[in-house]
Amino acid sequence: MSMVSLDLSPFIKPLYTTPTSAKVFGLDGNVISEVSLPQQFLEPIRPDLILRAYLSALTARLQPKGTDPMAGKRTTAISFGIGLGLARVPRVKGSLWPTARFAPNVVKGRRAHPPKVEKILHERINKKERRKAIRSAIAATAIKDLVAARGHIVDRVPQIPLIVSDEFERIGVMADLKKAFITLGLWDDIERVAERVRIRSGKGKMRGRRYKEGRSVLVVVSSSEAPVLKVARNLPGVDAVPVRNLSVLYLAPGGVPGRLTLWTLSAIEELRKGLFMG
Repeated sequence: MSMVSLDLSPFIKPLYTTPTSAKVFGLDGNVISEVSLPQQFLEPIRPDLILRAYLSALTARLQPKGTDPMAGKRTTAISFGIGLGLARVPRVKGSLWPTARFAPNVVKGRRAHPPKVEKILHERINKKERRKAIRSAIAATAIKDLVAARGHIVDRVPQIPLIVSDEFERIGVMADLKKAFITLGLWDDIERVAERVRIRSGKGKMRGRRYKEGRSVLVVVSSSEAPVLKVARNLPGVDAVPVRNLSVLYLAPGGVPGRLTLWTLSAIEELRKGLFMG
């Protein structure tokens, strides 16, 4: 009996529908034009690859550390053996109450499992895989379901992906930036993060990482000379970055795709030149 193969592709719908064009908004919230999205926004969503690229970028910061191989071993202590009613740990000779040395878990003893320099900390990733992960994370910022699933408040955002005119890059005062965020419906998400900033528990408070805060809007501009870069970074949870410096650390914090992102029109045109392709 022969088996008949059926082509089910016409009945299989893609998990996410990526838009091919988007409207461009002004600072007053009105639509001023429409633009077709670059090829990067049409990349298939690969959460597994995005997570791997995120771990690679995160572990690239780690510095190898280890202990002195002779730490806790510079002693003449030996074990007295059995039959003396004492633990069989190495002890220093020549005193009335011989003190333990060398063994783990004794005062001035060695550590049982110290950190080792030869431990591999960095998870490496191929260059093409990293670029593909960045393109996939860019495409995820254009899907409203993924953005909402990350916890962002998008009820008043007029469009996902949100593209604004280049006038946004020239904002140099916080009052103007706040007004633009309120008009574009992004201020609710910034307040969400501001209300949840908390003090870290533990000794990290003494080591330069006292506060923990979430991630809110990512502002992508075309140039590192844009005045809005210095203004936007003062808001809690907001990151501002030139388009050429994009990475999975910005686009998918924690390795979870779908960050709420604001693109300027010039940044979209820079992407159209072929950034992160190949």
